[in-house]
Amino acid sequence: MTQSTTELATDKPAGESFGRPDLLARRTRLREFQAQLVERMQAARAGTHVQANQLGVMIGQTRWLLNLHEAGEIISVGAITPVPLTRDWYLGLTNIRGNLISVVDFARFQGEAPTPIEKESRVIAFASSLSFNGGLLVSRVLGLRNVADMQLQPGGASDKPWSARHYRDRDANQWSELNLSLIVQDPEFLHVGL
Repeated sequence: MTQSTTELATDKPAGESFGRPDLLARRTRLREFQAQLVERMQAARAGTHVQANQLGVMIGQTRWLLNLHEAGEIISVGAITPVPLTRDWYLGLTNIRGNLISVVDFARFQGEAPTPIEKESRVIAFASSLSFNGGLLVSRVLGLRNVADMQLQPGGASDKPWSARHYRDRDANQWSELNLSLIVQDPEFLHVGL
């Protein structure tokens, strides 16, 4: 008894006909994760889910918390066009759906080593409510975080008003809160020219 080619093809799990069963599964899981993240971010912005109110990101070697009301779109790092006569932390301009966005290497802005652009690197655009067409280069997105589950660290006062709060999570990881609405008012951050 022989089966037709069509019957044989339907017996295979999705993706095996291409020789890469795990590639399609990974892509599906990534799409599901991104959809869940977008859904949770939208719910947090709408106030329907108040627990996960911060987006955790890694910038250089530091863990940062961004308020979901101030963070906009999360995009993969595409082509960034350098702008002459600008500071080394100002990477240049990128196009997001027809809008030019300034991209800043925030680690380098703080005097740290440049952030390498790798496959997990992302640009976090500023929310449109901040009226600032810019974004920060981050090493990777760590997902949503609830500061109510973290311990506010006493002292640690920063001379930078945009980074006044610091937390420790249950795994003893240190987090710094980055206030995007204040960083876009910092004269040093706004002065990108040499």
